Amino acid sequence: MVFYVFVGFIIVQRLTELIIARRNERWMKAKGAVEFGSGHYPIIVFLHSAFIVSLSFEVLYFHRELSSLWGVLLTGFLFTQAIRVWALWSLGPYWNTKIIVLPGAEVVKKGPYQFIKHPNYVIVTLEILLIPLLFSAYTTAALFTVLNILILSVRIRAEESALAEWTSYESELEGNRRFLPVLKKNPTRSS
Repeated sequence: MVFYVFVGFIIVQRLTELIIARRNERWMKAKGAVEFGSGHYPIIVFLHSAFIVSLSFEVLYFHRELSSLWGVLLTGFLFTQAIRVWALWSLGPYWNTKIIVLPGAEVVKKGPYQFIKHPNYVIVTLEILLIPLLFSAYTTAALFTVLNILILSVRIRAEESALAEWTSYESELEGNRRFLPVLKKNPTRSS
């Protein structure tokens, strides 16, 4: 029962995000935004759909149980959800599941983006690891972590290239790393 509720939550969350992404896409394209990386986008959609199918198959067919570390894993998952909401809220109408760039748009440097270039990709990577581990679905965790890293290596290059070409992305986020936060000193305070 817990598994069905959890997977149901993930599915509803993803469908809600797709609705928000489509609304944001219409808004951005009406303002002159351009889409990039459309060739790999169907692979991402397939990967995320296959993840849910693989997780469900592994848990139900092999009768996987809730992990003995479920408390730690659930806490990690809830933490990722808080950061996910923070990241999406920070990007506002610029957030999307596709690479859509509004030429000359101001680069978002608030929320988790003040510390890291790609917080949402870090969150997705952690989710793809934590969710299967929560239900002892080790094969799904290993397989989709690797597949996600492979597709993100394509996705991030395409996104950063588009942002660098059409916005001040490189100069605005200079000093920020892709995946690990940089905790910056406040320049107005003395050491």
